[in-house]
Amino acid sequence: MQYFIQGFLVGLAYVAPIGMQNLFVINTALTQSKKRAYLTALIVIFFDVTLALGCFFGIGGILSRFPILTLLILGVGGAMVMWIGFSILRSKDTIDTSTIVHVPIKKVIVTACVVTWFNPQAIIDGTMLLGASRVSVGASNATEFILGCNISSFVWFFGITLLITMFSAKFNDKILRYINIICGIIIIFYGASLFIDFIKMMAEILIE
Repeated sequence: MQYFIQGFLVGLAYVAPIGMQNLFVINTALTQSKKRAYLTALIVIFFDVTLALGCFFGIGGILSRFPILTLLILGVGGAMVMWIGFSILRSKDTIDTSTIVHVPIKKVIVTACVVTWFNPQAIIDGTMLLGASRVSVGASNATEFILGCNISSFVWFFGITLLITMFSAKFNDKILRYINIICGIIIIFYGASLFIDFIKMMAEILIE
């Protein structure tokens, strides 16, 4: 349960900062019917989960087999994750209510795929955050961790869709700013923990 909760919290911190995925879901919920909003959220969740699995078991699996790469990714990854956190704190995203996203379902699927799998920042963040997490939690706890991470995607995207459709008039840039602040702080602390793991691993190597 410990690693499930850890994965859930890391997953929320990874998916919640307002980016292209979230803006697409938010704009849909603000301008379209509830049915289309929830369908869009489900499609985005599918691509988000597949990306998380790819980052976690792909690069993460490779890193777990090579100690030197593991050391490198913990050091560089920890620093990068903290930098990502500080970048989120500095970001100033806004809701674009003028964006009309009433498009055919095929285009929704293509758009959701593009804002996830063809989003360089999402790939970089996922590789650094989840790839490093794969090394940190170990093989025995990997499934529990990534399960929690993927469930957080469902909770987040369906959650914001529900909240926005219910309270669309009150959802504003200030709320987005609070979300970014909370998530930025969580990611900074997580990046620091990865960097601490790097220091411990380096110390063990030097002692040997």
